[in-house]
Amino acid sequence: MADNDLFFSRTGMDRGRVQRTLDQALHGADDGELFLEYSQSESFAFDDGRLKAATFDTSQGFGLRSVAGEATGYAHATELSEDAIARAARTVRAVSDGRSGTVAPGPARSNMKLYTDLDPLQTAGFETKVKLLEELNAYARAKDSRVRQVSASLAGEWQRIEIMRAGGEHYSDIRPLVRLNVSVVVEQDGRQESGSFGGGGRGGYETYVDPAYWHGAVDEALRQALVNLSSVPAPAGEMTVVLGPGWPGILLHEAIGHGLEGDFNRKKTSAFAGLLGERVAAPGVTVVDDGTIDGRRGSLSIDDEGTPTSRTVLIEDGILKGYMQDRQNARLMGMAPTGNGRRQSYSSPVMPRMTNTYMLGGDRDPKEILESVKNGIYAVNFGGGQVDITNGKFVFSCTEAYKIENGKLGHAIKGATLIGSGPECLTRVSMIGNDMKLDTGIGTCGKNGQSVPVGVGQPTIRLDGLTVGGTAQAA
Repeated sequence: MADNDLFFSRTGMDRGRVQRTLDQALHGADDGELFLEYSQSESFAFDDGRLKAATFDTSQGFGLRSVAGEATGYAHATELSEDAIARAARTVRAVSDGRSGTVAPGPARSNMKLYTDLDPLQTAGFETKVKLLEELNAYARAKDSRVRQVSASLAGEWQRIEIMRAGGEHYSDIRPLVRLNVSVVVEQDGRQESGSFGGGGRGGYETYVDPAYWHGAVDEALRQALVNLSSVPAPAGEMTVVLGPGWPGILLHEAIGHGLEGDFNRKKTSAFAGLLGERVAAPGVTVVDDGTIDGRRGSLSIDDEGTPTSRTVLIEDGILKGYMQDRQNARLMGMAPTGNGRRQSYSSPVMPRMTNTYMLGGDRDPKEILESVKNGIYAVNFGGGQVDITNGKFVFSCTEAYKIENGKLGHAIKGATLIGSGPECLTRVSMIGNDMKLDTGIGTCGKNGQSVPVGVGQPTIRLDGLTVGGTAQAA
């Protein structure tokens, strides 16, 4: 179906009349748009040897926004009709009544189209998806007699959006998304431990129904669970911490990335506010946000305002170079939008959000980094965490970590938490590995009640003097 057809031919709306309503709604405003969305999603959950749930959902709606200075008027509805849009227009006009502003020009256009019209939900049949979960369960249980529970889930989404602006400009995008998760619980001598693996991206199911992929997913989840079976209590105290490549970049995302979003810096509530051009990290630390990487979970052709996504350098060789911006915060700060205006759905307002945020690699061999540590821990995987944007302080729990003793990996440890400040951590990076890796495609970022898919990544890095919370005293 052509871009112009989905939201008009199938609903009976007339594009010309909707455009006139939009133009009237944004009269006197500084910015705004009509955001149209249609999406289909499905999910499958497998547990205790059987399919527990299979769901399918169709969602559609619009969000109409008018921006005047720092004020925003927003109205949304699930009903795609000219009457509903007209009612929303009367609501948002209140924000610009009596003003003589001129709506800002639309975003520059880009030829980049990361995704085609392919609907990922149609790339595998229902039976194939259920069979995948059944075979995954059987494979995990056959791999090791200590397996007590196997849980797996598969989810897919196909989303089409259109953004209409005053004056007749409009932008459209296709957004597929697939994810596979597996969790394994093992038991030995009365002790139970778990391990998990997740992967996904913007494409079809072909990758994930391939046995070569899901065998690897199960093997990794089982490996983690068995490692945790032999873990000992984590040490506590201040020590050197080595973070592994890939998913440990979630710490960078939470403790540092949010503090580099434009709204927090415009309002001066971020620890990085007012520090452009100043050193905020150790030499060699370069952090970027890149929404243009094909197939990655956080990648988009355009953001939810129509701005093409980009590769934004946030920190370069330790110097703060920029922030992630949507249109409103960029305008108020006198900066350019970076393609980071995102929303969870048509019912949510736009905010500056991350896409794929990662630290670039350095020149050190990861083995050399481990060998340089006399006493510390090596953190490979993380679970939940908390961060305070205003000061960057964080607490993160490790789901897989090891002692480092005289440059060698020791026992796996359990119950380790990393405690510190994101801005302070950046200054304590003393070695950067040459093994930069992106995560496997599982990131979901929450902000102000909205969740969006994201990517993270980093190389192996050494942090000096980080506080580790545990149940055993450090040597």
